[in-house]
Amino acid sequence: MSAATTRSRTPDRLCAEAVDLARAAAEEAAAPGVVGEHAGLESEGDRVVTHFFECKELGYRGWRWAVTVARASRAKFVTLDEVVLLPGPDALLAPEWVPWSERLRPGDMGPGDLLPTDAEDLRLEPGFSGEDEPAPDSAVSTQMAELVEAEDAEVTAGAPATLPVAPARGSIAAVAAELGMGRARVLSRYGLHVAADRWEESYGAKTPMAQAAPASCVSCGFLQPIGGTLGQAFGVCANEFSPADGRVVSLAYGCGGHSEAAVMPKPPQPAPPVIDETRVDPFPLRPAADSGSVSVVSDDSAAELGHS
Repeated sequence: MSAATTRSRTPDRLCAEAVDLARAAAEEAAAPGVVGEHAGLESEGDRVVTHFFECKELGYRGWRWAVTVARASRAKFVTLDEVVLLPGPDALLAPEWVPWSERLRPGDMGPGDLLPTDAEDLRLEPGFSGEDEPAPDSAVSTQMAELVEAEDAEVTAGAPATLPVAPARGSIAAVAAELGMGRARVLSRYGLHVAADRWEESYGAKTPMAQAAPASCVSCGFLQPIGGTLGQAFGVCANEFSPADGRVVSLAYGCGGHSEAAVMPKPPQPAPPVIDETRVDPFPLRPAADSGSVSVVSDDSAAELGHS
């Protein structure tokens, strides 16, 4: 049977009643007047009880003085074990410490700040493969040193086949340096995916700006293509009036500054009037005398007749 199963869940009676002993110990360890009311007790094991007292000290809201008392088997006297100040369930605590590498966010760096990159950064991988040795034609190359030593010797021992050979022409490291590809590390596949997800979230097809755009960036004349594999899905915006000017944008992104969306709309044509007041409308006044037709007068004639 394990020790955990032998412990009593019920607090020892004598230890539970030793509130005054626990309070005196807490007041002795704390500053005067900072030990508050008794806040309960907890059984720590057989004949071991911890008493809790409220802490009234400023800056320790929710903390409690914890005084542990115990008594030996068959003993009638309770003894003091320890007095500590512990945080309670609603105590005011400092946030959990986070390393600076995990606290850093995009935009936190300022002028003069240096950000060291971990040697095992998953976003990077070696820019070229090969031995980390000096170039074959370097002054510190082992092959070059052997060749110089052989040329300085007045008498060469051994057959010509055993002489040091000239340095090998070219290596992966030397060719990479010659072609301008001397970067020690480049973006790994993981680094590419992380960057693509970050750019897609900021300037991608699901942003409110792209949803309201008349067309996507893939057909915009202000889109500047970029090289590499990321160029298949991203480019750089070069429209000074766009909210993404100078930013890496997804080809599916878009905004109101699209190069082909700046066509001025035609001026609206007003609807024809219901009552045309620009011309005279004829209306009958009385039947004609010679024929059965109705005579027609204008609005002006009708007005004159009305005044006569």
